[in-house]
Amino acid sequence: MYLLGYDCGTSSIKATLLDTQSGLVKASATCPAKEMAIDAPQPGWAQQDPAVWWDNLKAATAQLLSASKIAPTAIKAIGITYQMHGLVCIDKAGTVVRPSIIWCDSRAVAIGQKAAEKLGQNHCLEHLLNLPGNFTASKLAWVKENEPDNFKRTTQILLPGDWVAMKLTGKAATTESGLSEMMLWDFKKSRPADFLMAYYGFAAELLPPRVPTFGVQGELTIAAAKELGLAVGTPVTYRAGDQPNNALSLNVLNPGEVAATAGTSGVVYGICDKAAFDRLSRVNSFLHVNNTPQTPRNGVLLCVNGCGRLNSWLKHNLNAGDYPDMNAKAAPIAIGSDGLVVLPYGNGAERTLENKNIGAAFCGLDLNIHHAGHLLRAAQEGIVFALYYGLEIMQAMGIATRTLRAGKANMFLSPIFAQTFATLTGATVELYNTDGSQGACRGAGLGAGIYKSPQEAFASLKKIETIEPKAADTTACRQAYDKWLGALKKTF
Repeated sequence: MYLLGYDCGTSSIKATLLDTQSGLVKASATCPAKEMAIDAPQPGWAQQDPAVWWDNLKAATAQLLSASKIAPTAIKAIGITYQMHGLVCIDKAGTVVRPSIIWCDSRAVAIGQKAAEKLGQNHCLEHLLNLPGNFTASKLAWVKENEPDNFKRTTQILLPGDWVAMKLTGKAATTESGLSEMMLWDFKKSRPADFLMAYYGFAAELLPPRVPTFGVQGELTIAAAKELGLAVGTPVTYRAGDQPNNALSLNVLNPGEVAATAGTSGVVYGICDKAAFDRLSRVNSFLHVNNTPQTPRNGVLLCVNGCGRLNSWLKHNLNAGDYPDMNAKAAPIAIGSDGLVVLPYGNGAERTLENKNIGAAFCGLDLNIHHAGHLLRAAQEGIVFALYYGLEIMQAMGIATRTLRAGKANMFLSPIFAQTFATLTGATVELYNTDGSQGACRGAGLGAGIYKSPQEAFASLKKIETIEPKAADTTACRQAYDKWLGALKKTF
């Protein structure tokens, strides 16, 4: 008996089959081999065609079935995780109206700022735990203002994962956690944020029906089953945004527990049971996957857009080899990169910088000293420093980061990145044998009732590495961070 998890990211679609009995991965596949393109028609814009997600989901499923040799009827439930905050507009036939405006698109920043001013920042923070910002609701307002014909055609809005679920089940729906991602959940009243809908002039019908995060959300249609080679009627029993799901994949479900990921974007995500917010909305709170009225659970999310995106840019433009080669070239360089500082932005408006898009920058470049190894090390240090800048905001909100869990993947595969993170933050970093698609599998198992508890679902989760702070390097890391912070303050 197996569970199928789809991780629908910005760069790729990953599919995993998990054996329910052993809790081990039977097979996995990632498509495309090269990262999916992001369309940027104007500076600060970022779009993707949902059809590309579906094509790659089909390809990954085909590879998975071919590699595993299992019968499709052995798959008992499907889970979905997805890139957060994107906007997919559909018409009454379920057809996509325009390309999806994805999470790192900055075009709606001014619209969100104006909404906060008109509605009152305190009112927004008390009800949304955030400012309207550059989230899904503001992206839809941009469409309303700038593409009135497309807005008129739009009958419902979906998050990227909601759209994938609709392709699988034929049903348009979202979750309460999803509405909080859109900035359309009123935490104070435990219902959709009517006041923001009214301000933007959105009809209530634009929001699809709600389904539980865990539970039967629909079943695979005949058409979807035929396209994917799966069994008709296979239930979809879980969906969640990538960061809440990353926390789930690491069994981070309770107050005081903290998860991290360092893929295209870098995220630290801490759980609390209170309505916590930052006055400047530089870090953001959302409903966590296991939130209930009886046991409130919110996830406080720190995001740096230009994390792995910067490392990928260097890989493709420096001709420095694959990521292990890049790490090897950076390894001999001393902490602080001989004075070279990298501000790792340039992938859209940054929440920790109050939704400003300052671009990436290399500061203090000395043509007589610095070479590719310096650039590569300074980039990894710059990403850690940007995350630490946000961590200080989270800590001021009461989110402790003494121990942090992450999957051994992406930037956490780099010894430089992981050790710098542990030493600068003072946190013990625990790396586990999991990823987002495995989290979607386990979520599906919980939603289908195959696992009776999180303890059962995560019995096979193994810690494979522990990275402790290096006391001997703390001063050098701190000095390098202070130099980085000085460069940021000159720019921001």
